[in-house]
Amino acid sequence: MNKFARRFTKQPATAIGLGEVLWDFLPSGKQIGGAPANFAYMANLLGDRGLVASKVGTDELGKEIREAIQALNLDAAYVQDDASHPTGTVSVQIDPGGQPRYKIQDCVSWDFLEWTADWETLASQADVVCFGSLAQRSASSRATIRRFLHAAKKALRIYDLNFRESFYAKEVVWESFQLAHIAKLNAEELSIVSDLFNIDGSSEIQQVINLRRMFDLELICLTRGANGSFLVSEHEFVEHMGLRVEVADTVGAGDAFTACMAHLYIRGEPLGTISEAANRFAAWVTTQVGATPSMQDVELRDVLHGLATSVDRLFETRE
Repeated sequence: MNKFARRFTKQPATAIGLGEVLWDFLPSGKQIGGAPANFAYMANLLGDRGLVASKVGTDELGKEIREAIQALNLDAAYVQDDASHPTGTVSVQIDPGGQPRYKIQDCVSWDFLEWTADWETLASQADVVCFGSLAQRSASSRATIRRFLHAAKKALRIYDLNFRESFYAKEVVWESFQLAHIAKLNAEELSIVSDLFNIDGSSEIQQVINLRRMFDLELICLTRGANGSFLVSEHEFVEHMGLRVEVADTVGAGDAFTACMAHLYIRGEPLGTISEAANRFAAWVTTQVGATPSMQDVELRDVLHGLATSVDRLFETRE
């Protein structure tokens, strides 16, 4: 696919989270989730037009998801209905370090995404499309996602691997890399991908460099939890050492990172600026419960730029 032409604009971008939307059953209660939905919500917080392209059942949980999407000031117009399959659910357990562990229901509504005229129009209008591996576990949704990506001709396409349980396959991962401009993955996913594709490298950074070259990606982001991140392009490497925060849970932090990265990347910001802002935004999410915490505009500016004294204390850069 063609390279993405970075542009300079202050206009809100249309940022699509394509794939699963579901209920996360957390120890603290039920919350709307799914990486694409989290991405769309975070894009909205950043001032873009975040949209969820997914599918829910016509059951009570599906009705509640639509209500939850609207309560988050997201547009549910591109969430399809499925009378034959239930709304997706995930059981989430949080370990002592704040890391989530997932048990995902199989054969649910978002396994049956459909290509429609509305989605074709949406794809043509998209500035950013973020997709992952989980919603491609079924042949039906995988075909629809690929059709959407091919139709999104002007969009920045971000592959957020988001491996869950065993719901990924070598050929799907390979083709997803080929469809993307940018890939985001964590250290565990890098290890899996390196084994899948025999990627050499004595360190994480060397593996990331070799992975980027293998698929001719514009950018790879490796997130490392409390240890920060790497951003690697053809000519640049930016490392962030992470931020010390009091972690409530890490659900949604990676999606916040991706949304912030996309928001700044399509506006032509340098990788150093992107790295700092995305790490701050993701770290703030870890201080909150769940993947869709609310935020005021002033607080957002403080978090991204470290303007307030209280925020500076919260986000103490690692030495």
